[in-house]
Amino acid sequence: MTVATLRRPALFVLVAASAFVSFAWAQNDTLGHQDTPILPGTEWHVHDGLRPQPPVIAPAAWDGKPVPAPSDATVLFDGKSLDNWRMKGDKPGAWKIEDGAMVANRTGDIQTKQEFGDCQLHVEWASPAKVESASQGRGNSGVFLHGRYEIQVLDSYENPTYPDGQAGAVYGQHPPLANASRKPGEWQTYDIFFTAPRFEGDTLKEPAYVTVLHNGVLVQNHTPIAGGTAHMALAKYGDAKATGPFRLQDHGNPTRFRNIWVRPLASAPTP
Repeated sequence: MTVATLRRPALFVLVAASAFVSFAWAQNDTLGHQDTPILPGTEWHVHDGLRPQPPVIAPAAWDGKPVPAPSDATVLFDGKSLDNWRMKGDKPGAWKIEDGAMVANRTGDIQTKQEFGDCQLHVEWASPAKVESASQGRGNSGVFLHGRYEIQVLDSYENPTYPDGQAGAVYGQHPPLANASRKPGEWQTYDIFFTAPRFEGDTLKEPAYVTVLHNGVLVQNHTPIAGGTAHMALAKYGDAKATGPFRLQDHGNPTRFRNIWVRPLASAPTP
């Protein structure tokens, strides 16, 4: 037996291992993008499929009943009327109401007539019970704070996708700390604590911050927001506005929303 013959198995293993790594890389890469800008302060691209996946955590059991609003909350959707909501161009809300929920129906995004600054926002949502797609095509929607900073809504239950596009992500910026998703069709909760950005004139002095509980699990912890949500691009701040509406995204999936209420918060005193 020659030395060359002895080396063939090792060479085969090396080639096979290299092919497997390349295949795995390609598989992960299909979850997102490698042709987008690098997020400042990180090694990751926007929507990077190779970014580490958040750990999966089973949320606490819940009976699925709407969470009652506190006495000082403003109810934005009570399951009966879209009077507090409007479409683009100040047109009346066109989403359908079905079984106490408003349902995205390919008519476009819907947003509140009222604007808010610092606040606590409660939203209950459910992706379609029937799974018909994968990744970003599965129950995709979003809750936009100030109409521009998106907390991603997605069916992330056993549904691989790029981490900064999962449920509970600050879309395109920060993946959730954990994947706390319930099964498709089940009601889920977001409790969002938002601090609006601070400007002096047109100059940004403090970015916006957000803390998010997904089904009672902390998934964003006083996370700085880099600017208005963008797809495959870096976020940036635009108009210097102290308040803005809440916007719900119509991404073509019949995602449902119910029991939406908000508590405006007094701004912290300046030191």
